[in-house]
Amino acid sequence: MEDLVNRRSVVALDARFWRDRPVFVTGATGLLGSNLCAALVDARAEVVALVRDGVPKTRFAELSLEREVTVVRGALEDDATLERTVNEYAIDTVFHCGAQTIVGTANRSPRSTFEANVRGTWNVLEAARSSRTVTRVIFASSDKAYGSHEVLPYDEAAPLRGEHPYDVSKSAADLIAQSYAKSYGVPVSITRCGNLFGEGDLNFNRIIPGTIRSLLRGERPVVRSDGSPIRDYFYVQDAVSAYARLAEAMEGRAHKGEAFNFSLERQVSVLDLVAIIQRAMGREDLAPDVRNEASNEIARQYLSAKKARAVLRWEPVFSLEEGLRRTIEWYRAREGR
Repeated sequence: MEDLVNRRSVVALDARFWRDRPVFVTGATGLLGSNLCAALVDARAEVVALVRDGVPKTRFAELSLEREVTVVRGALEDDATLERTVNEYAIDTVFHCGAQTIVGTANRSPRSTFEANVRGTWNVLEAARSSRTVTRVIFASSDKAYGSHEVLPYDEAAPLRGEHPYDVSKSAADLIAQSYAKSYGVPVSITRCGNLFGEGDLNFNRIIPGTIRSLLRGERPVVRSDGSPIRDYFYVQDAVSAYARLAEAMEGRAHKGEAFNFSLERQVSVLDLVAIIQRAMGREDLAPDVRNEASNEIARQYLSAKKARAVLRWEPVFSLEEGLRRTIEWYRAREGR
């Protein structure tokens, strides 16, 4: 069986571009940040990782990335740490992946969510603005920044109008990034992806890791909504290649202030997603526990990636089923089942 726990990265970045390039990754221990750091290390970039909490079970720790990157301890809310890091390490490229990403946490604690997601974003952009070395910033926005729309799929021209705390935090941060590009010339481009999943996601209140863990343990998967919300689901390794491709395309300050959607362009309801996972794991006998208790959720959200395909010549590598298969095997290996 393929070693899905200890392997470094799935996607190969262009080492001719990334070799010896000083790169700063915020949110380095998160799902996207840890897999991005692994790919950048494999491409021989000089990676500086912002780490707030030393959580021992993260993908970042699992791959022993702290041995191969420069770790800066601090939070997005700490503007002095960000400015020192960008300047002391002569950072060329910033991947701003750090955020409070859990909708439920945002509902319970909007203030800390706004502090991390909004203030944290302008702190990163201020550090880039004051730097003489930063040539590009990739800001991780979200499909949630669009809010609720009647016309779908979202394209990049759709207005940003989040209503609930998490969505508003992403709308605001997205607009702030655009403002820094237009008002101050900061070379920042924006990514908007669907729901990321894959190796390293330890937030088990999310539908994919929660369902997989339940089925591995012989338990009914919990569905907190009524099962009808429709979403994009996007494998993290495709997200890594998308972020790197956009950064490479920004050479010469191209795409400054632009946003790009990245998506499989496949829409799936929550219950259909659970059924796909059940079939992949051979556990169709465990009927979902549908609780219909979710709040502040948008019924239908999905993206058009037409611009990324045409302008960046980007294409996803993995189907939903293949991404889920790899993800299931990773959790299975961790659970020892």
